[in-house]
Amino acid sequence: MQTVETLNEGLKRAFTLKITAKDIDSKVDAEVKRVAPTIKMPGFRPGKVPANLIRKMHGEALAQDALNNSIQEGVQKLIADQKLRPAMQPSVSLEGEYAPGEDAEVKVELEVLPDVPTPLIDGIKLERLTVPADEAAVNAQLAQLASQQKSWNDAPAKHEAATGDQVVMDFAGSVDGVAFDGGTGTDMAVEIGSGRLIPGFEDQLVGVKAGDEKTIDVTFPEDYGQKDLAGKPAQFALKITKVQTAGESKIDDDFAKQLGLQSLEQLTGLLKGQIEQQLNGLTRTHMKRKLLDQLAAGHDFPVPPSMVDAEFQQIWHQLQHEAEHEPDVEAAKAELDNERGEYLAIAERRVRLGLLLSEIGNANGVEVNQNEMNQLIAQAAQQYNAADRERFFQYIRQEPMAAAQLRAPLFEDKVVDYLFEKAEISDREVTREELEAAIESEEGFDTGTHTHDHDNHKPKAKKAAAKKSDARSDEPKAAKPKKVEKADIEPAAPGDELVEVEPVKKAATKKALVAKAEAADEKPAKKAPAKKK
Repeated sequence: MQTVETLNEGLKRAFTLKITAKDIDSKVDAEVKRVAPTIKMPGFRPGKVPANLIRKMHGEALAQDALNNSIQEGVQKLIADQKLRPAMQPSVSLEGEYAPGEDAEVKVELEVLPDVPTPLIDGIKLERLTVPADEAAVNAQLAQLASQQKSWNDAPAKHEAATGDQVVMDFAGSVDGVAFDGGTGTDMAVEIGSGRLIPGFEDQLVGVKAGDEKTIDVTFPEDYGQKDLAGKPAQFALKITKVQTAGESKIDDDFAKQLGLQSLEQLTGLLKGQIEQQLNGLTRTHMKRKLLDQLAAGHDFPVPPSMVDAEFQQIWHQLQHEAEHEPDVEAAKAELDNERGEYLAIAERRVRLGLLLSEIGNANGVEVNQNEMNQLIAQAAQQYNAADRERFFQYIRQEPMAAAQLRAPLFEDKVVDYLFEKAEISDREVTREELEAAIESEEGFDTGTHTHDHDNHKPKAKKAAAKKSDARSDEPKAAKPKKVEKADIEPAAPGDELVEVEPVKKAATKKALVAKAEAADEKPAKKAPAKKK
């Protein structure tokens, strides 16, 4: 095989490979010998078909396979011989039309990873904002849990339902006088003021009594999950079967036992642990962002355009998807178009920081061991049903890029932990509100990293966003081998499908709380790094 370099400009490389007809033919001969024992042909014993007949019958397919194998081996040899580090999958194409018996010319184009300058990681100074999990926070969680575990008592016959009461009803919905799928149900219970149902529904339940029959008028939201109902006016004929008032939930040992725990002390300890875990996560997010800000400010080197484009397309796809769900889709997309340059800069910054973190980790012996990798694969496989799970395992084994993407978030966390250990850290106690404000501040949106799920940021906002997306936020994310779209609606119970705006937030089940109690001593929550002495 002959190799000629045709382009060496910045990070771009191009080569022409000449694969001789002799090399291809020798592979065909080897393949004929390999398959000959399995070939059957009338008039010949199994495995005794002459090689020339095998060539005559299967020569074209064998030649194509031989060419493909030669190209694959040629590209791998090129990368090894030239000591190339491809940024993305190389582009490989045949020059002209290939005919069996002739030499083949192959064009290989790729971008290589840059030589990352020695990272400057000494002298990093970080401030750790800490929030104590005080008694008030725990009591607030206890009160919220108690409110979610309400007991309901039937109200007197003449009691008129008020906000905070629960109404049990049968209902039948219609649009233009025609019933629709899922619009009919019995014994649906809803707490007035919970926000479970579409706008205007719960308000019209105020004042009803057990035994009342009532027809109400509502309008489905424009962004309702079922498109044939979105934005349409509807009527619901209601029959009120019960009106119930909330009983007092006393927070004591008996309350804890109702949740499957042994005592109020144990419940309080579990809640405090959850709050500490949340606060530690916020502290880590803020520290990590500040760390990446310092790394980004101290390092500037060229990055492969193909990686930047791939990262930008990922960001852009998500933002376009979000724009589709805005009330004014065209205005949302126009605003995105105006900010396109800012998101391109974010994509470049992510890629650069990703390469920098990779360099720091590799240079300092940071690694994800096989046991950790197996756990990541097993965790990701849980997203698939049993029939697809084995195919997922096979895909990860065969595709190094997929395995690398799965590994990357954990590798990044380990690199960040390593840098935290080297940094000079000072502590400052703040309130939760102050910590969250620091995370949301404008300067917190200056940094982002590339496709290996590094922290990411939105440019200076022109208006408040209703909800942060993965493309805009800095919250740490798990690897996502399989995309899952946000559901527009999630029914809480059969028959509720077309009146629920969102599922009701329920308290942790008895099973969940018991599981948390059992796991509490098995795996401690990941905390912000200890202060360096």
